[in-house]
Amino acid sequence: MLAHYETKKVPILMYHSISEHASPKFKPFAVPPALFAEHMAYLHRHAYTPITVTRFVRVRLKSPSALPERPVILTFDDGFADFFTGAFPVLTRYGFPATLYITTAFIDSTSRWMQHEGEGTRSMLTWRQLIEISAAGVECGGHTHRHPQLDTLPLAKAREEIQLSKRLLEDRLSQEVCSFAYPYGYHSAAIKRLVQEAGYTSACAVKYEMSSEISDPFALGRLIVKPDTDIDAFSALLNSRYPSAAAALYKRARVPVWRLVRRSSTWRIQQREDR
Repeated sequence: MLAHYETKKVPILMYHSISEHASPKFKPFAVPPALFAEHMAYLHRHAYTPITVTRFVRVRLKSPSALPERPVILTFDDGFADFFTGAFPVLTRYGFPATLYITTAFIDSTSRWMQHEGEGTRSMLTWRQLIEISAAGVECGGHTHRHPQLDTLPLAKAREEIQLSKRLLEDRLSQEVCSFAYPYGYHSAAIKRLVQEAGYTSACAVKYEMSSEISDPFALGRLIVKPDTDIDAFSALLNSRYPSAAAALYKRARVPVWRLVRRSSTWRIQQREDR
């Protein structure tokens, strides 16, 4: 009789900005640098082994048993400049790798896609900083070119967004870009196919749930780290004790009727900007 095999749960943590300052709408996505440092100290103290998304996908294909005893994956979305000042020095101190997903249209500029959240002037990473970060072992992944809700776009436009970010990063960093993250976590079966066709080997969603070695590599679940995630809450997050209501809301936003609502909202915003 075959022994029962229990899949290993792998927390993929999702950060955005590492900063004390944020507009009210963006505040849930800005973790203070001191708190981020506490999170990393906790991982170090409790013998967690951070790995990149691409290493996770590659290792599990060879042998799930090759994963570290206590794996964790640190991801950062968008490519804000405060990654370089608030996260990178702490990661370097502990020798922690991470995966950074970059919206390429705004490199060397500001977060103009967030102007409706009062965050249109938040500084983004420069190409010079990205080259340094990449050389130090941080995995740089694609996050589209302009940060749209991909599942609301015509497929030709979505394809362009997915492919262009990969091509720009590979040209400037002289490294293969293997991983992708869906802006806002939104995707569909068609969008997943476009990501695969572009040559990526993995893609992160949100989902508010743990991943494992049997998870779909093009729909990896992540857990959002918020500014009120103290050490007790951080410990709970790592052990998958996460509110199921958040997962339910995320799944509802992806059903076709809500996709139409989001598409309509996006169209109205674009019309205002074009006036």
